[in-house]
Amino acid sequence: MPDFVSVSVWGEYACFTRPELKVERMSYPVMTPSAARGVLDAILWRPQMRWHVRRIAILKPFADYGGPPYQLANIRRNEIQDKVPARSVSAWMKDSDSVTPYFVDSAGRAGVQGENRTQRNTLLLRDVRYRIDATPILTGLANKPRQRPPNEDEEPGADSVAKYVSMFNRRVSKGQCFHRPYLGCREFAADFAPPSDEEQPVEWTEDLGPKLYDVRHLDDGRRVPGFFLARVNDGVLHCDTRAKGPNGEPPVRVMGWSDEEIEGAAS
Repeated sequence: MPDFVSVSVWGEYACFTRPELKVERMSYPVMTPSAARGVLDAILWRPQMRWHVRRIAILKPFADYGGPPYQLANIRRNEIQDKVPARSVSAWMKDSDSVTPYFVDSAGRAGVQGENRTQRNTLLLRDVRYRIDATPILTGLANKPRQRPPNEDEEPGADSVAKYVSMFNRRVSKGQCFHRPYLGCREFAADFAPPSDEEQPVEWTEDLGPKLYDVRHLDDGRRVPGFFLARVNDGVLHCDTRAKGPNGEPPVRVMGWSDEEIEGAAS
């Protein structure tokens, strides 16, 4: 059995937001490794393993528009400016009479924006289709006593890469997931299925420059983003930090992380 998994994901819209353009959202032209990891976690997640994304193939969409390898669309969305503080929710649970309405439209305010709503433009992708190749990496919790019994769909026996590869492939074939995968933003839901031999990457080779790889959540509460120099080669984005790419590219070097953080992203 191979030590990696492959899954095809597609959707009508996708937005992989550039962090430097967060006020008015603008998508990267290709899915980020962190977004790919989120899709894999939606299908299968266990604390005993972690997904290490190896490559992302940009497949030809169902609707072939011709022209560039990706299609952009501009939409305007209503976004919430703030979150309800946890202390307010706790106070409302203790005293329901103290509940203060949280207006997200103009109902609580004379202005057209509303009290907690703002309209922002989003430059997003449309009609996208990808194939994600990834490897499950065992974490320090593998083969240790568990606080909860294993799920019904988990095979008995020791934790191993082959075990989680088999579990993932079985869940994909059945269409099972813990929550609906999405493409960058939760409102852009994604479908998924086992890859087909008929799916072919687009004819596209281009240097994309610095691109978000992932965000490390450290024990002290800090979040450290990592970036890499992205290049699409024959329709495939190589993002493996451990091995060479399909065309002999060297392993990806993540900028902004220490060697320990790079290793921890795939351990």
